[in-house]
Amino acid sequence: MTTNGNQYFPSHPDFHYNNSIEDDTHRDEDAGATFVLQSKGNWWHAGFHLTTAIVGPTILTLPYAFGGMGWTFGLFSLTVAAAVTFYSYFLMATVLDNCEKQGRRHIRFRELASDILGSGWMFYFVVSVQTTINMGVGVGCILLGGECVQIMYSNLDSGGQLKLYHFIIMFDRDHCMYISRSSEAPSKDYSIKGSNLTRVFNAFSSMSILGTIFGNGILPEIQATLAPPATGKMFKGLCMCYGVISVTFYSVAVTGYWAFGNNAKSNILKSIMPDEGPTLAPTWLLALSICFVLLQLFAIALVYSQVAYEIMEKKSADVKQSIFAMRNLLPRLVLRSLYIIVCAFIAAMLPFFGDINALVGAIGFIPLDFILPMLLYNMSFKPPRNSATYWINNAIMVVFTGVGIMGTISSVRQIAIDAKRFKLFSSNAFD
Repeated sequence: MTTNGNQYFPSHPDFHYNNSIEDDTHRDEDAGATFVLQSKGNWWHAGFHLTTAIVGPTILTLPYAFGGMGWTFGLFSLTVAAAVTFYSYFLMATVLDNCEKQGRRHIRFRELASDILGSGWMFYFVVSVQTTINMGVGVGCILLGGECVQIMYSNLDSGGQLKLYHFIIMFDRDHCMYISRSSEAPSKDYSIKGSNLTRVFNAFSSMSILGTIFGNGILPEIQATLAPPATGKMFKGLCMCYGVISVTFYSVAVTGYWAFGNNAKSNILKSIMPDEGPTLAPTWLLALSICFVLLQLFAIALVYSQVAYEIMEKKSADVKQSIFAMRNLLPRLVLRSLYIIVCAFIAAMLPFFGDINALVGAIGFIPLDFILPMLLYNMSFKPPRNSATYWINNAIMVVFTGVGIMGTISSVRQIAIDAKRFKLFSSNAFD
């Protein structure tokens, strides 16, 4: 990995070194950094990685999230989430740039947090949250991929005997919006269902889903792929990414919720092809949409798996040998295959797509992307207490801490409700 003379000085005891010679030696022995996080990219590479990590098939859940919030609060929440995450990622990139200028170029989220906050437990906290996110995204991608293939299969053979978990296995093996305006279109109801308490819980679940949709959780690892110096490159990449977001997120949310109202499924493609009644889109268009979803799922699953792969390589690989040497290739093949198999097994066993989105957002993406960047910025730059930046950052941390707590409670509650009508390896994914 090229470094242009920059030094890596994470404060966690496993990563602290007294001079550049020792640091270079450590970095040369770090298989995870050498084989996985290679610093060769330019700003548009960061833009593509950010877009792949954020603008994924999870946006198919946006109309379903609007069903728990309604038009006004849904559009407001979508706009706030976009603004806060752009600001958050910009702050994170600024902190990383500042560390790089001081000779501490971090290539991992966990090392950055440990360095800035000076606490060993923060290192393990970030590792735990990132692992939760990566596993959740892996499970969600495999589940959504299997569900999309099942949708196409059901459209071609409505009496077929294959179940959802069969398609999840198929998708896992491969891994190792037009809406008809006909008279058959469904009736639209934009009211928010349930009692007052249910509406509150559904709103927080929906906000947690937005956290998952806008979440990244691997920005330092993405910035690590840039050739040093990375100053300014991430901002350009963010602008590129959010240009795509401004088009795709609003179009899917507005058209999907407009078409199906509060009957929108957690995978909007299931609403286009309901269990009862005719399919609301031509077969060729549905097949084309599913092909694009599957291609994007492969990409996003690979991007989010990099953190898990990097941890595996760090412990299992021998950096002194070639990346394709049998000594490194065999453990890589076994460990990565086991990781994907575990994700597939969980997806097949517990097909709660909407609930998984909400839970991962509440306990993973919200702490890592909506709260921690503001804390890291305040700790790094120490803005005056009477400055707008200080109060904006603290207000965001307080608000989204509450959203994360309530989102966790509401998503766990919804999983418990769905579990009452659930059996292992069900043929249908639950919203």
